[in-house]
Amino acid sequence: MRSRRELKKPPAILTPCKAAVLLAVLASAGCGRRAPAAVQRGRDVYAQLCATCHGASGEGYVADNAPSLRNPNFLASASDAYLNAAITRGRPGTAMGAYGRALGGPLPPEDVNAVVAYLLAGGPRRLQLPSDRVAGDATRGQPLYQNLCSRCHGTRTQRASAVHLANPILLQTASDAFLRFAVVEGRLPTAMVAWKGQLSLLQIDDVVAYVRSLEEPPGIPAVPPPPAAPGPPAAPRTGPIVLNPRGRAPAFTLKEDRFVSIDQVKKALDEKRRVVITDARTPSDWLNLHIKGAISTPYYDARSLDDIPNDGTWVLAYCACPHHVSGEVVDALRKRGYQHAAVIDEGIFAWQQKGYPVVMAPGMRPPPTPPPPK
Repeated sequence: MRSRRELKKPPAILTPCKAAVLLAVLASAGCGRRAPAAVQRGRDVYAQLCATCHGASGEGYVADNAPSLRNPNFLASASDAYLNAAITRGRPGTAMGAYGRALGGPLPPEDVNAVVAYLLAGGPRRLQLPSDRVAGDATRGQPLYQNLCSRCHGTRTQRASAVHLANPILLQTASDAFLRFAVVEGRLPTAMVAWKGQLSLLQIDDVVAYVRSLEEPPGIPAVPPPPAAPGPPAAPRTGPIVLNPRGRAPAFTLKEDRFVSIDQVKKALDEKRRVVITDARTPSDWLNLHIKGAISTPYYDARSLDDIPNDGTWVLAYCACPHHVSGEVVDALRKRGYQHAAVIDEGIFAWQQKGYPVVMAPGMRPPPTPPPPK
């Protein structure tokens, strides 16, 4: 028999029926408190940096595993602090880099706040979720999570198709109530269904308690030196641009006239072939983990391509998507007339999982295994 404590209902704001009614009422009430100038600035920044993966309207999944940022349940329950941290600090071990300038990204705090304002403008009013921890049991929640959630959300060491819930920055900044609300109400029309009515309130608390138990301290990110001039930091240059400058050209076989496999690239490096390897992610990502010998060429910074020789040398770009923003760098190179530019097909995490040489900042944790190929 369950104890009175187990049968006690959670705070009223989170009961399934009341939460559903509240969302329905508030979804039509736009959030007009954001300053128009900040919203416009956020729209511009979003178009430059975020739309390439999350979609022009925030619909998500333009790049693999980049979630929707317009889901009303998400916007109603995500706090400003949560959204700010997601942009500033990113999601280490995934394609979501740290965009905060203090970590090597391009955005000062005011621009991060502007993106948050843009995402929230016109959306549902915010729910005032409680700050206390749920009273669930992680031991009971573990089999529920494994049977119902892990195929989409992965495990501590394996990512899957949906948001990786074991991410340390996510768990550091997401409240229990935020996680619980997502389980109760889902993220329709995505594959994340509402579990109210399918699981008891106690079972939902147990699942949240298990997700919380996955929390680990995040790795210690590398901190870049301050920029020499005002503005975003320049792409780091700490080594040669051309690898094996006296080597012969590699003979790559491209897929779809665009993609080269990591195995071909590793073979070319082992044979001391002449190549340039570029990292299309944010400089913050490059600082924390990159292929040995790669230079930083952020997809949003055309100047970072200016010093790459256009003399027929193969220029290979990679990212973590596994080949979305790296494709933008290759497109930019080809528009400049580079005859040999290609995307490293599987991306940085697959490269690392194979044990191929990388440079990782001291204190950073190895990322989880990438999602299985589609």
